[in-house]
Amino acid sequence: MMGPPNVPCRVHEYQDYPTTLSELLDDLGLPGMLRRRKRVVIKPNLVNASPFPVTTHPDMVRALVHYLQRHTRARIVLAEGCGDACLETKDIFAKLGYTVLAEELGLELVDLNRAPLTRRTDPECRFFPEIHLPKAALSGLMISVAVLKRHSLAQVTLSMKNLLGLLPPSHYQRGGSWKKSALHADMQRSIYELNRYRKPDLAIIDASVGLAEFHLGGATCSPPVNKLAAGFDPVAVDAAGAALLGLDWRSIGHIRMAHGILGRADAAGFASY
Repeated sequence: MMGPPNVPCRVHEYQDYPTTLSELLDDLGLPGMLRRRKRVVIKPNLVNASPFPVTTHPDMVRALVHYLQRHTRARIVLAEGCGDACLETKDIFAKLGYTVLAEELGLELVDLNRAPLTRRTDPECRFFPEIHLPKAALSGLMISVAVLKRHSLAQVTLSMKNLLGLLPPSHYQRGGSWKKSALHADMQRSIYELNRYRKPDLAIIDASVGLAEFHLGGATCSPPVNKLAAGFDPVAVDAAGAALLGLDWRSIGHIRMAHGILGRADAAGFASY
């Protein structure tokens, strides 16, 4: 199967989701990657029931699905496992408009918190020498659709941290009410090691607005960042996202750990339009 084009990261000025996303994904050469694909998994950031810019805007996902449907006949799955202490993923799908969106576009909705699991091991991992992951997230082309945000523990929450939604509460809700609370013990290493097991095939960051202080609210970036970023190297994409928040990727533990192993943070030079 054809590998990803040699395009680590691109950042475009935001006009609207359909226009900018189409131009960005064309620039990356995504249509060539979609040939002969049978399954595409879209992983938005739906950590709780707060609207955009805390969570991925459904219009962003709608534009992405329309683009995919123009270029592939693959089955498209929308998958998330929320972190909310009280609500279930199905409730958040409904509250944020994703249940209606799935019906409109013919998507399969998957609650990763309750999906069948598989166990994998990696002796080089300290936090996750073994890990339990949903089978639904391990096959097909996975697209992480993150939102540009600062984070209280991880410093940033971008395309790699977005994959914490894959981790099931049955194994990772320990010591707190948040459904992934076990990760608080070492957030930076948990993000890096999870991505060793499963990293995004395509990373997208909605930086049209940006949260400047905190991942669950607080001040938005002023002025709005007004960008969309994407690429086939999530380390490069997240390094670019950190730069859009005014941060050096070397100061962010999980990006620094992933650099040179899962991708190249220093390849985050990008073309802007």
